[in-house]
Amino acid sequence: MVQPVRGSMFDFDDLSHAFSRQTVLCVGDLMLDEFVYGEISRISPEAPAPVIAVQRSDVAVGGAGNVAHNIAGLGARCIFVGLVGVDDAGDRLRAELSRESLIESLLVSDPSRPTTRKVRFVSEHFSSHMLRADWEAAVPASGAVEQALIDTILPHLPQADIVLLSDYAKGALTARVIRNVIDAARKLGKRVIVDPKSSNFAIYRGATLLTPNRKEFAEATRSRADSSDGIAIAAREAMLLADGEAMLVTQSEHGMTLVPREGEVIHVPAHPVKVRDVTGAGDTVVAALAVTLAAGADWETVLRTASAAAAVAVSKSGTAVVTVEELRRRILPHAFLAAEEKIAQSAGDLGERLSTWREQGLRIGFTNGCFDILHPGHVKVLTGARAACDRLIVGLNSDASVTRLKGEGRPIQDERARAEVLAALEAVDLVVIFEEDTPIRLIERVKPNVLVKGGDYTRDQVVGHEVVAAHGGEVLLVDVLSGFSTTSVVSRIKEGRYGR
Repeated sequence: MVQPVRGSMFDFDDLSHAFSRQTVLCVGDLMLDEFVYGEISRISPEAPAPVIAVQRSDVAVGGAGNVAHNIAGLGARCIFVGLVGVDDAGDRLRAELSRESLIESLLVSDPSRPTTRKVRFVSEHFSSHMLRADWEAAVPASGAVEQALIDTILPHLPQADIVLLSDYAKGALTARVIRNVIDAARKLGKRVIVDPKSSNFAIYRGATLLTPNRKEFAEATRSRADSSDGIAIAAREAMLLADGEAMLVTQSEHGMTLVPREGEVIHVPAHPVKVRDVTGAGDTVVAALAVTLAAGADWETVLRTASAAAAVAVSKSGTAVVTVEELRRRILPHAFLAAEEKIAQSAGDLGERLSTWREQGLRIGFTNGCFDILHPGHVKVLTGARAACDRLIVGLNSDASVTRLKGEGRPIQDERARAEVLAALEAVDLVVIFEEDTPIRLIERVKPNVLVKGGDYTRDQVVGHEVVAAHGGEVLLVDVLSGFSTTSVVSRIKEGRYGR
């Protein structure tokens, strides 16, 4: 049995390593999500209807399939059971799911129904939905299909560390399927999480955790659900029928509230984030809950992990999959990141960070130097730079570049050592090593909102000031701390008088 993960959220490395040892059996309503991006260009001459000028389109696995993808994205194995029709949409879903090595897809076909398909028309510029078209038959599966689902699910229960039912009320999770799965799981000592759609919570009786959103919870409990105290009272009454360990009510920007059958209510606030698209955010939450709970974490850690995963998901467009690395960056403040996590390993790594930070509306700062022997003068400039932005990127001259600029015998420390020392500073969010004598190409790539150098430069002497000005950024000169320079430190060491 996996031992509970103890301690603060800063134990995320131990927790994330445990993710890869978990297997989640996920059962639910599968659908094909399509996103058509464009803008309304005119009104049709054929009818008083807007015409969307399509710019691009994407296809994603949605519904419970998105839950499965998020489980795999977090590094866990997923055994996925879903229901599809005998049609092109079903074939596309089979093909998409087969591409993910961590998902074992076991799809049951029902020729009497279409595969659930949703096409969303989205404004490319405003990231807002303009129209949605659905193909579905939201009726319970027939007796024969129910039995096929049950016969597919039950033999795989022993392999699972936890069971997750993702109910979208499209027909796969009938009352009979739910009852058979929960009862069989409990006999084997497996915990069951249910993301419910029915307002009759009694049909999920025996599940470990129910995760309704606030609207679903209010309808099911006939309560206002407008405060943690009100949610706690209504949830404990509902659990008398549901016979579960806990109920989690998700409340979008208001966070999430967990009400255990015994013990204190836990409320976790939502992460502040620029919301781009809420599609599939609930799928991400239940996937994170399942994987984290299976890994042995306590309830508070489970909730905080799920809340961070939701923040990552809503900052993306479309049906989003959250990775362990994205989750780690959201959970861990930069001051606690390992140094190697704050050193760009490739141009792609830099691009990914920049894209994420810009999507979040963050102000990006940039400064650069050799930083051969870090001293208080460097620290003053770096802390001053960080105070002027939300994320600070430090361009670091490579070893070859330092030698060309400073002469033979320099640098004293190689580029990796210098990068790790810089990355250990709270003020620094990312270190990027560059090979050229000046960082102009790097500045052109980053396009910082603010470019920072020491006050011993003039604005016109700062490399890249034209680039920054051209896109509306600013140049900031930070007062230097007199009496400190790497050259003088090296000279004093050589003369044996350092520190005197």
